[in-house]
Amino acid sequence: SSEVLKGIENVIQGVFQSLAQKKAPVLTVANRTDWRNIEFKDSVGLQMIPGCSTKQIRSDCPQSARRFALMLKILSMIYKMVQSNTYATKRDIYYSDTLLFGSQSVVDQIINDISCMLKIPRRSLHVLSTTKGFVAGNLSYTEEDGTKVNCTCSATAVTVPSNVQGIKNLTSHAKFILIVEKDATFQRLLDDDFFNKVSPCIMITGKGVPDLNTRLLVRKLWDSFQIPIFTLMDADPHGVEIMCVYKYGSVSMSFEAHHLTVPSIKWLGLLPSDLKRLNISKDALIPFTKQDENKLASILRRPYIACQPLWKKELETMAASKLKAEIQVLTSLSSDYLSRVYLPNKLQFRGWL
Repeated sequence: SSEVLKGIENVIQGVFQSLAQKKAPVLTVANRTDWRNIEFKDSVGLQMIPGCSTKQIRSDCPQSARRFALMLKILSMIYKMVQSNTYATKRDIYYSDTLLFGSQSVVDQIINDISCMLKIPRRSLHVLSTTKGFVAGNLSYTEEDGTKVNCTCSATAVTVPSNVQGIKNLTSHAKFILIVEKDATFQRLLDDDFFNKVSPCIMITGKGVPDLNTRLLVRKLWDSFQIPIFTLMDADPHGVEIMCVYKYGSVSMSFEAHHLTVPSIKWLGLLPSDLKRLNISKDALIPFTKQDENKLASILRRPYIACQPLWKKELETMAASKLKAEIQVLTSLSSDYLSRVYLPNKLQFRGWL
């Protein structure tokens, strides 16, 4: 916390020095969304390069003056929270003055900019994000406040903790971790008691694009247990992108890659080649939209696809067919095909990439 306070004090000192010299104060932040500032490293994923390009948020420019003021406002809120050892969610910050901030996304972006500017992980700023992910299966742990959580004996899933860094005493006999893209598929596997039937495992869903806490938990489980991690995604560009976020990270959060990515993650399904192998009827598949084509083309250009030839082949199969499929397509074979046949076979015969 002293590092956070010192970092914020340095920023404010810079503002005062500019004012004393009769200059307009400026905040300098890294250009987080520019691919030219990102390098791909096998062991980490996407990470920000040391001398990356920056942008200035000026106090004397009509386009950025408001953002400058909002950054100072949020910096002062963070400073108070760190001093008093209290926490707030991003939603709390937004609702403290909705008229001032205008939208939740403005708050989210500024907090990420501040985290990147101070080179301090977001959770150290005492800002928590609202969790949307779920975890179930062979896992128990103690939360920061001492609450004991046992995911094993629960027929329903447990919400991913909002302070993943604070959890301790993690115990599990799981043989693998399964990341499931969608909540509906996750619930179906839960109803089928999948995590007990095949072999003990831990299941996690970020309910689509994962939030920070879900990604932190996947990384923490990997660090704690070093067991295989598989992904179960739709066979479409959106599903592939979500899987890449878990494995390699995202461009906008590349400054925190070391805490968030797990490059050893494997693609279990649904593979585009599975659709042909299982004789899934063409009528059950969905034609690509223009957006799908663009998304897939952009994924194929990414630096990490070059070192994954088998992934590349699957993506090229998808691009050639211009067809996509949801995991639910397997119910066209039988209602419990996913948990009874598809996943056990994949796991037994090493059908992952």
